[in-house]
Amino acid sequence: MKPIIGCVLLLTLLLTACLPTTPVTVPLPTPWLVTPNPNATLTPTPFRPAPAATPTLLTLPPAPAPTLPAATPVNVPLSQPSGVRPHYTFYVNLDYHTHQVAAQEVIQYPNQTGVPLERLVLSVQPNLWTGCFTLSSLTQNDRPLTATLDGQRMDVILPTPLQPGETITLAVGFQLNLPPKKFEGTFGFLGYQVNLTNWYPFVVPYDPAQGWILHDPWPFGEHLVYDAADFDLYLQLAEGSEDVIIAASSPGVAENGWTHYHLEGARTFALSASDQFKIAESALGAIPIRSYYFGKQGAGERLASAATQALAIFQARFGPYPYSSLSIVATESPDGQEFDGLVFLSEEFYEQYQGGIKNNLVSIGVHEIAHQWWFGLVGNDQALEPWLDEALATYSERVFYEYYDLTSWWWGFRVNYFSPAGWVDTNVYDGIAFRPYTNAVYLRGAKFMEALRLRIGDEAFFAFLQDYAGRYGRRRVAAADFFAVLHEHTSADVSDIVGAYFKHAP
Repeated sequence: MKPIIGCVLLLTLLLTACLPTTPVTVPLPTPWLVTPNPNATLTPTPFRPAPAATPTLLTLPPAPAPTLPAATPVNVPLSQPSGVRPHYTFYVNLDYHTHQVAAQEVIQYPNQTGVPLERLVLSVQPNLWTGCFTLSSLTQNDRPLTATLDGQRMDVILPTPLQPGETITLAVGFQLNLPPKKFEGTFGFLGYQVNLTNWYPFVVPYDPAQGWILHDPWPFGEHLVYDAADFDLYLQLAEGSEDVIIAASSPGVAENGWTHYHLEGARTFALSASDQFKIAESALGAIPIRSYYFGKQGAGERLASAATQALAIFQARFGPYPYSSLSIVATESPDGQEFDGLVFLSEEFYEQYQGGIKNNLVSIGVHEIAHQWWFGLVGNDQALEPWLDEALATYSERVFYEYYDLTSWWWGFRVNYFSPAGWVDTNVYDGIAFRPYTNAVYLRGAKFMEALRLRIGDEAFFAFLQDYAGRYGRRRVAAADFFAVLHEHTSADVSDIVGAYFKHAP
């Protein structure tokens, strides 16, 4: 929902302003086409460079590495390289104190669907908040396009069909007037923090059999489905925001008055900003790991250390960590939430922390870190087949705790305490309520993974997971893909296990 540890790395900081919203069908006015070039003349834009703040970092000593299995990892090349993925470039100004964002976005979308596309469908999650999203421009080659914006869905009509193998480039201008953050979500602002999650328009996946995949929001669980994409974000903070620290999905580098963030093969790009962040920092080899927190220093430090251990364990068990850094960010919420290269955790976990790793702070933190493989690297339909990421992320907690001889404690604390029931393949819309849904998908899902492991043995089980992660890296899977790879790694009959845990056997 971590082999050998390096220490200190640098933190680079930041810079970023905005306005309102309207859902209508409009031919948009002729505006500007953004050139995704940091050396381009920036004076016509409303953005101003701001000096970067330099926070004091707390450097952790190397933590003792857990004893890892001697088995050689199965290194499978990632299946989807850059060049065939969408590419998003942003120039963003964030006014932290007024909660405004002004953005110019360039979307390069390659048609990999195999069929001609007469339109593109974009998800615009900020438009679900009244008065939050304003679309100011939408062009292709300086020519305005017609768009229908209705709730979270934007239909962009293309002048000519986009043929298979062709790439289209769109320029999108928009502003965000950020809403107060809801307790159960991450997007929006608190008095001491701004979170940008699912904050920009993006092209949703297209499946020739299903069409455009954009599910309805639901009170619990995730409803969005993403293609893997590459991201370049150029960020400035508005004047007066010099003390604001940015946590992001990738490290920031100062370039020509902007802070440049680059991320490849990810589902999302997320940011969190605060002028009150404390930072504990660690590293695994060349991967910087930063814990951004507000409360107890010991909790923030422990999380950085546990995250380092988790990355080491998961790399040995699942394959290489998919990104160049990891940010763990405290926020006001009931639980945790994963994004690529960045995860959120409830401030309550920090306040409750009493030491050690037998607690929600570490167990949920490890869960969200595991999502870097099961969600970020290997994508899935989070609404209709949520078990494909949630069951695996929950079971990854067990993989972490077994290296500390805490498996029995973990099963009691995280799973058996709730006496879970229900079908693992429950979707978010059939989940009844949050507790029955998580009991079925997360907790019974972990029991299903354990039953598989016991039936086929450790060697086959972890070879399967590494093959699965490598084969479907930067792609999306369905249940049939999971079981197809599983059956390549074992001749054991698992039909009784599947029948016991799944309502609809794949």
